[in-house]
Amino acid sequence: MPDIGNKILQLREQLNHHNHQYYVLNDPEISDYEFDQLLQELIKLEQQHPEFYDANSPSQRVGSDINKEFEQVKHVYPMLSLGNTYNEDEIADFYGRVSKQLMDESFEIVCELKYDGTAIGLTYKKGQLVRAVTRGDGVQGDDVTANVKTIKSIPLALKGDYPDSFEIRGEIFLPHEGFKRLNEMRIQDGDSPFANPRNAAAGSLKMQNSAQVAKRPLDCFLYYMLGENLPDNMHSANLDKARTWGFKIPEHIKVCKNISEVLDFISYWDNERHNLPYDIDGIVLKVNNIDQQRSLGFTAKSPRWAISYKFKAEQGYTKLKSVTYQVGRTGAVTPVANLDPVFLAGTTVQRASLHNADIINSLDLHEGDMVYVEKGGEIIPKIVGVDESVRQPASVKIEFIEFCPECNTKLIRIEGEAAHYCPNTDTCAPQVKGRIEHFIARKAMNIDGLGSETIDLLYKNGFIKDVADLYQLHPMQLSGLDRMGDKSADNILKGLEASKEVNFARVLFALGIRYVGETVAKKLASAFKNIDDLMQASLEELVNVDEIGERIALSVTDFFSQEKNIGLIEKLKLAGLQFKLSDEEQASHSTKLDGLSFVVSGSFTSFSRDELKGLIEKNGGKNVSGVSSKTNYLVAGDKIGPSKLAKAEKLNVSIISEDDFKKMIE
Repeated sequence: MPDIGNKILQLREQLNHHNHQYYVLNDPEISDYEFDQLLQELIKLEQQHPEFYDANSPSQRVGSDINKEFEQVKHVYPMLSLGNTYNEDEIADFYGRVSKQLMDESFEIVCELKYDGTAIGLTYKKGQLVRAVTRGDGVQGDDVTANVKTIKSIPLALKGDYPDSFEIRGEIFLPHEGFKRLNEMRIQDGDSPFANPRNAAAGSLKMQNSAQVAKRPLDCFLYYMLGENLPDNMHSANLDKARTWGFKIPEHIKVCKNISEVLDFISYWDNERHNLPYDIDGIVLKVNNIDQQRSLGFTAKSPRWAISYKFKAEQGYTKLKSVTYQVGRTGAVTPVANLDPVFLAGTTVQRASLHNADIINSLDLHEGDMVYVEKGGEIIPKIVGVDESVRQPASVKIEFIEFCPECNTKLIRIEGEAAHYCPNTDTCAPQVKGRIEHFIARKAMNIDGLGSETIDLLYKNGFIKDVADLYQLHPMQLSGLDRMGDKSADNILKGLEASKEVNFARVLFALGIRYVGETVAKKLASAFKNIDDLMQASLEELVNVDEIGERIALSVTDFFSQEKNIGLIEKLKLAGLQFKLSDEEQASHSTKLDGLSFVVSGSFTSFSRDELKGLIEKNGGKNVSGVSSKTNYLVAGDKIGPSKLAKAEKLNVSIISEDDFKKMIE
């Protein structure tokens, strides 16, 4: 390699070292001026010799002024949220559940601070940062790699004995001092200051100009590692190892041997959090042993081996101005309290959900009441109490409305449910528009160019009355709308045409049948193969499908018993939508594993664990997270968790290898 190449490599190594000393270890060895001189020398050499370009060079931290749309990336491992607890009893319940599921096997709990920022997943290959993805909806998120590279505490290249490929997750946040400086700069520039550090961090990460992101003092703590070849079987040991590779791992972590130590950690930080240079809103508890984590598994939304404890919410005191009502796509009517503005947990609150009539009655709300407001989990504002001592004698009690605020139809309340509903599904505007917005959403038909504002304009102009009308839209109708040009109209029409290739399961989800979410739609599509067989299915046939209970089955039969819905499906068929499994999908599906449940544990040669689980579902089997007496097979790979293996042997569950499984589905 020429001398110039060696010089560039030497400068990069120096800058990476000094960057780590300053931003991670808080122990600078040279002045800012000296650092800048080295950086400018590197930038100059790289510009003169583009053949030595490296996407992870320290020079890339300055960002680019090129605006870039964010690519949607599917998470290799779903980015699930944590369940919340709010008191010691709920912590004890979690601890007891873990102990019971592990059959009283000893375990440790790692306690960590819950940082108030925005979650990020970083993927490294051969020691280089290759991708940074936001949480998004948990299944997929935005690729914000260019922006994340500007954050000085995130290493672009690792040092040491790191795995060939892994993901590490953490929280990007703004420290108090950085937040203060950022707002001072915004005020000087004539911009509105940010309400709180969390919003500022999230907003910064979504900026499309990475050169602007580079000017914001973002920081990042990393707290969880995923991959097939992690260095250790203990979560805490993996974090210790990650620290040696260059990651900024939080210092306030405690491995607890019992619940008493957990509660002591929570109690300490409930008071001490106010002295931290950044915001936290709780404590995260994780089972330390990764084999035990796998044994405990997941619910649909969160891991069973981790939970968060939320500190008591901050309370505000303000005046109730009025109660208004919102109608959703299902017809459910939600009361909303309109309040005098009150600053609460970093934001100004002017509205709070009252949920339903029972909540209003339990609070005994009157017009003009002074009320106490909290943020549920410090996110959604809610009224938690009324100051009756200052209530005016003539104030009128608030009664739930009898008629729909949108179409004036008399409301109904279904027995056993808390909500009131508007039964006018045909012409009640929020319901019609809500169903269309659900239909076009990313997880459903994913129609580019269409949004709630455009749907509102199309509906008001009489161009659409249901989702099938979308496929009859004319370019002139679209281009004639406010702020809609020919190019935007063309994008919508292309999006509609592309949606005709969306698979049957997602079309079924897009129809908006009550209780039929993404997972249920996949189950129904796989079981019945096409819409005609599904429409003819009896209640008994539906209930016999895995995970379909009577409530879902009744909702499905009710939907297909209505002539208007049958007519809608016929129109969508004529438009060209997919209402049956494709030949490829049917070829990959079988009933070979019908009625059998599987636990997958360990690492495998031919498949990843997720691929194995996908094959189980495609062949009619069911994946379960923990071994029980109802489990048929444990598919055991290398490094299988000993607790799962012992439990399977104790319960006489069949233990099979990867090759055994292949033979079952051949």
